Amino acid sequence: MPRNFYLLLAVQFISTLADNAFLIVAIARVIELAAADWIIPALKLSFVMFYVLLAPFVGPFSDAFPKGKVMLIANFLKVCAVGLMLSGVDPIVAIGLAGLGAAIYAPAKYGLITELIPAGDLVKANGFFEGTTVCAVILGTALGGLLVSPLMNQYSIPSGIWPLDNITTSLTVGMLSLLVLNGLATLLSFSIADSGARYASHSIHPVLLCRRFFSENMILWRDSLGGLSMLVTTLLWGVGATLQLIVLRWANESLGLPLDQAAYLQGITAVGVIAGAILASRFVTLASAVTLIPLGIALGLLVPVMLAVNSVLQAGLLLIVVGAVAGYFVVPMNALLQHRGCTLLTAGRSIAVQGFNENAGMLAMLAIYAAATATQISLDALIWCFAAMVTLGMTAIYLVQQKKRGMGERLAASETI
Repeated sequence: MPRNFYLLLAVQFISTLADNAFLIVAIARVIELAAADWIIPALKLSFVMFYVLLAPFVGPFSDAFPKGKVMLIANFLKVCAVGLMLSGVDPIVAIGLAGLGAAIYAPAKYGLITELIPAGDLVKANGFFEGTTVCAVILGTALGGLLVSPLMNQYSIPSGIWPLDNITTSLTVGMLSLLVLNGLATLLSFSIADSGARYASHSIHPVLLCRRFFSENMILWRDSLGGLSMLVTTLLWGVGATLQLIVLRWANESLGLPLDQAAYLQGITAVGVIAGAILASRFVTLASAVTLIPLGIALGLLVPVMLAVNSVLQAGLLLIVVGAVAGYFVVPMNALLQHRGCTLLTAGRSIAVQGFNENAGMLAMLAIYAAATATQISLDALIWCFAAMVTLGMTAIYLVQQKKRGMGERLAASETI
């Protein structure tokens, strides 16, 4: 692998680590400010929003400049985001700026892989990249828990050294740690050499870009396998993003865990996802991915089991099982979607379409959760509602898929007569 690829891995690891820790610190800041409960899902909404709004534009922007420079800009925006929260700006505004950086960063990092690595090594390179990303997600969530824990609160900046002494917060050291991490990612982005890849120029007129993006979206949705896998991953990404916040609230209300310890439970869920993904890579083929839809139904049925759990050990075991089922199911469906996307469009354009739809699903689900929280719906009711949403949604997808399969088999039989 070229040196640039390992630099990309380092930037990806540090940037993803900081992103996941930033969400936990931002939630802690909202709690510290005694803001309304619906502000917590609004944080995630603010971060995801730019992935959807800028989806038609970030791909062409990434292709217009060397990818290392695009990553440099994106990581610098994240530095500014942490700096804003340090200066006392509303956490929603700060994390929104970080989301803008993340939206710009996403197509650049994936595009750079294809520019750096020969086609024959792409699978191996993506394995390294996704493994690094998952590890960063787990460690970033755990790091966020550490940064908001009482252990960090005992460290303080001496009066007179820190220029913002007028801002009352116990999270200064945690925020400064995030500032260092994002600063390091920015500095490493300077070292990523230009790959030399150049692309034909296209119109940057926003209306034309939106029309082209809409057309590409329709191509993938109208494909039988592409549309099926897109529907499944969009539903699961939306529910998964919401369940991330539900788990934090559930751990606090049902198990009595503070935010820092509740964050560790999210890391345990990610361990289950890794286990499920490893098993799927070994036992599931691309052709058999559509046969796993009943696992999506099982995933919905597992969610209400949370209500019967009354110990941390039981919670950890349940979340590992939920994560493993999700990983075993989602990874093959995601691979199927990428395969159809590459066949019908290109790798970069299909990733942009996939990201738009999955993040739109997350926005919709998070908006529902924020509205439900604002109206003070109980945690038990929320868990039952989201479990029903997954179970009924996956059941409907399964029935439609079975109907299409039956029609196809009847058509094939009639043609042989």
